[in-house]
Amino acid sequence: MTGLPSNSSPNSAADPVLEIRDLCVALPEWADRSMAVKNVSLTVGKGETLCVVGESGSGKSVMARSILRLLPEPHLRIASGAILLDGENLASADEPRMRQIRGGQISMVFQEPMVSLNPLMTVGRQIDEILEVHTDWGKAERRRRVVATFEDVRLPQPESIFGAYPHELSGGQRQRVMIAMSLVLEPKLIIADEPTTALDVTTEAQVLTLMKELQQRHGTALMFITHNFGVVAEIADRVAVMRFGELVEYGSVDDVLTRPQHPYTRALIDAVPSLVPRKHARPADRSTATPIVKVRDLQKTYGRSGSGPSWLARLVPALAGNERKAVKAVNHVDLDIMQGSAVALVGESGSGKSTLARCLIGLERADAGSAIVAGDEIVGRSRSAWRPLRSRVQMVFQDPFASLNPRTKVGDIIARGAILQGEAPDAAAAQARELLELVGLEAKAAERFPHEFSGGQRQRIGIARALAVKPDILIADEPVSALDVSVQKQVLDLLDDLRRRFGLTMLFITHDLRVAAHVCEEIVVLKNGTIVEQGATAEIFANPQHEYTRTLLSSVPGRDWQRQLQQDAASPTP
Repeated sequence: MTGLPSNSSPNSAADPVLEIRDLCVALPEWADRSMAVKNVSLTVGKGETLCVVGESGSGKSVMARSILRLLPEPHLRIASGAILLDGENLASADEPRMRQIRGGQISMVFQEPMVSLNPLMTVGRQIDEILEVHTDWGKAERRRRVVATFEDVRLPQPESIFGAYPHELSGGQRQRVMIAMSLVLEPKLIIADEPTTALDVTTEAQVLTLMKELQQRHGTALMFITHNFGVVAEIADRVAVMRFGELVEYGSVDDVLTRPQHPYTRALIDAVPSLVPRKHARPADRSTATPIVKVRDLQKTYGRSGSGPSWLARLVPALAGNERKAVKAVNHVDLDIMQGSAVALVGESGSGKSTLARCLIGLERADAGSAIVAGDEIVGRSRSAWRPLRSRVQMVFQDPFASLNPRTKVGDIIARGAILQGEAPDAAAAQARELLELVGLEAKAAERFPHEFSGGQRQRIGIARALAVKPDILIADEPVSALDVSVQKQVLDLLDDLRRRFGLTMLFITHDLRVAAHVCEEIVVLKNGTIVEQGATAEIFANPQHEYTRTLLSSVPGRDWQRQLQQDAASPTP
């Protein structure tokens, strides 16, 4: 495709801050295609938000990094085309000029702030460093500007935040620091690369609202890269859809979201989890059914829980103020999970849902209470005593790459659990190949290493590993939060199919109620370690009782757009 697609927006920016013309970015000779970005042309105007949408590998992040000339040359390089910032071609600018552009005229907000921020420097100093490089201001003036910018992005106690290290802040606060870093010099253009993907829905809603307000206040052009059409519906003025490095659709947000022209765009929109829960079988009658998981008064506290300072603080009094306070991650939880059911455990980051799951699988030891899993009491059980239970309960983790040994072949990873449970190595290896086919991969994938697979494929491998010991209970901890919407739908459908095929009981942990509604017939809402609401999925969606549940539902990005689509689909065609 050369130039703009045929459906390019007639409302393109008349006075563009950024103009990309026929950009091509070449891949190495050994890559699966010749171009990471092929003949892409688009514009971003002052005060405008352009959302660039596409799955992993679509070229959207490569295109964005090309603007700042942050490509890993010579492996990736700009082959042809122009990148014009107020008429200046950045594609041919030298490195000293690009150092002036970066931060000064174009800023970037990255996906994972904990990786982007220096863990050895306070966040205030990291932003102060930008002002030190780009201005001739004194130290006091720079500090005033940084603190004022922290106030602008609504960080609490900005003077204290100035001296904080990244690990001392929450995920949402770290992302606000990154936004402050991008705004401190009031650049002409901000590029935000998936800045809300790792955030829970309430924090995501706050960050999106904040970015839109700040952009309007400062008149900054914003290029927002995402795979989430709900986010697009919340903030976009225009939308560019990329696939395999090419621009397949380009137009106003209303045209693209309500009248998509390209089949790929329609497929992405169709993959967005619905606000209408699936029709599930009615939950088991709790008065007659026997729960496979029965939790009573379960408690888990992190940090110092005793009265008075610890022995270390008594020995070194200066450390007393730095001691971590006690946090009740699981606070007197009662929970029943019936055989064969799928229960969603929903809440924000820090609500205690992952800690509860880790207590149920023996990765954490509860402080008090009772938890009977598959007929056995697990509270107080030693690590060695847990081994016989490993065949009854298994876990699928959030990050499949971090949970898979990068030095071990996939077949061996899957087979290991069965071998530890007494299966013969040859039989376990044969079963591993069968499981790979069951989760939608080829049997020969057993001979490859985890890094040779995409994120969605690695998650399928994690599911196969969990199934290898034939568990009764499957705990899925945010298994799709980092995946593209289309891959997310595939993994959710796979989990639902496997649960029904093998009669699994599933505890599904998520912060997104739409995802929970896709595979679970019951929902348990957790806040600050305490269950605040639980019941049938359809009933909670129709009539949430607790204010926190209502907040989670109202924070889902693009909910108004999705409701309108559902109403349009239900309306009779004239």
